[in-house]
Amino acid sequence: MTRPVSDPIGLEVRWDRLAAATDEAASTMLRTAFSTIIRESNDYTVVLMDREGRTMAESRAGIPAFAALMSSLTALVLERFPAEEWQDGDCVITNDPWIATGHLPDIAMITPVFHRGRLVAYAGTVAHSPDIGGTPSLRATELISEGILIPPLRLFRAGRVDEGVKGLLLANVRLADQVWGDLEAQAAAHAVCRRRAQEFLADFDEPDFEEFAAQVHAVTDAAMRAAVRELPDGVHRSTVDADGVEERPTHIACAVTVSGDEVEIDYTGSSPQVPFSVNSTLNYTRAYSMYPLKILLDPSTRTNWGSYRAVRVTAPQGTIVNPTFPAPVVARHLTGHLLSCAVYQALAPVLPDRVIADSGGAPALRVRFDGVDDTGRPFSLMLFANAGMGASMERDGLSTTAFPTNSGSGSIEALETASPLRFRRKELRAGSGGRGRRRGGLGQDIEVHNPTSRPVRMVLLGDREQHPALGLAGGEPGAPAQVVLDSGERVPLKSISQLAPGASVVISFPGGGGFGKPEEREPELLLADEMAGYTLRSPVTARPARGNGLEEAER
Repeated sequence: MTRPVSDPIGLEVRWDRLAAATDEAASTMLRTAFSTIIRESNDYTVVLMDREGRTMAESRAGIPAFAALMSSLTALVLERFPAEEWQDGDCVITNDPWIATGHLPDIAMITPVFHRGRLVAYAGTVAHSPDIGGTPSLRATELISEGILIPPLRLFRAGRVDEGVKGLLLANVRLADQVWGDLEAQAAAHAVCRRRAQEFLADFDEPDFEEFAAQVHAVTDAAMRAAVRELPDGVHRSTVDADGVEERPTHIACAVTVSGDEVEIDYTGSSPQVPFSVNSTLNYTRAYSMYPLKILLDPSTRTNWGSYRAVRVTAPQGTIVNPTFPAPVVARHLTGHLLSCAVYQALAPVLPDRVIADSGGAPALRVRFDGVDDTGRPFSLMLFANAGMGASMERDGLSTTAFPTNSGSGSIEALETASPLRFRRKELRAGSGGRGRRRGGLGQDIEVHNPTSRPVRMVLLGDREQHPALGLAGGEPGAPAQVVLDSGERVPLKSISQLAPGASVVISFPGGGGFGKPEEREPELLLADEMAGYTLRSPVTARPARGNGLEEAER
């Protein structure tokens, strides 16, 4: 039994120091990473865990939902590699979607922390790799087509690279230098975590993290349970629909059951899994259910393993939110990001002053450009950009702000440096926020030009083309997403096509839903919106999208 915290101020000081160590490690990874996905888009997480693999401190940048996965991930790694088998300098990696963060491009890394000859903690990171091999097609019907699957393997043994594992990995990717450079950046972050954790124990004259971990876990668990107890007991339900694929729209059925100081989120009734890449593994489903609930109920307490002990997430096997192996999952965010909308809509009747309407970035629209420049140099670029957030009862939604993920958009200068592409326009999308007493956040328009003499492959992974972000309490939906070539032709949001030499494309990110009836918006706010150009509709005349959006255009 954990004894009460006798010195809460001292505990907070120590906790903040350990969190600062993860932030420093994250900065190290950002400064040493080779790819713009980590460096510019913040698609990573860094955590420090106790000897049982339970997170104690998490970096305050990166993807917070990834941090929510690290404890269950490490527990599964420890089943394969028990604690007594670890040596100082070991490093285990995996990208198994049913163990790690839900799809193959994310590589998780776990390393031990030793102090005075004893294993006392683990450092953990996840980062999105710039390439993971596989066949460039959205028609993959099984996981193995999407890239190389890495079961938990030792990449380093006692500080030395396992050349066999390294060679096997790099032989199966196209951008070997970038992939290895990013893995070394992760390893550098782990070295910072290890050093700072050892200094922490030495400075506070502690033999291990057991007492500290027990106390910070008790603090976060108590805070979350206290927040849950404020909710009325009962079952709160919602449904969310999205475009899905090939006449199989995505349907999410959500039941949030509150009982005392515990919550269960159940997705029984959701769509069955599909032979396309939008399936969300259960661990990813859990992360994107628990994290939105955490920031709704207890936004001020720092997060760690204890934050989620009061929350249980379930879904029937074989559904789009709990697919069975070897379902394709590379675009799992197109389902997983929708879960925040489902949870908030379910709780809207009991927490109307705290929930937000649907966000245009739930799910996020991702665009990948691949090709060869005119010097013969290959390039691959992932465009991370943000849509509008949903409005709340009291505030307009934030424009061009990521939610429920925390990925950044990166600088245009960095993206242009890493590729021959030119970004002609990046601006707020007028009229994209849903009307309401409080307006939804605006999306954005980004125009990308191909100045080379060669075609560039463009991979679109998006949704909300037919199902925009919905409003709440009478608020109107935001504008849907669309992608339009300079020829006027619309490109489906789930497609692989070619951006011809000299051609341009405008990617229009959706807006967030409004909150409350539009006629209740204050006149001075309507005038301010009109003067700023936020409410001016700019319809795009575009030819219909080609086909069903899943074919490859190899021209």
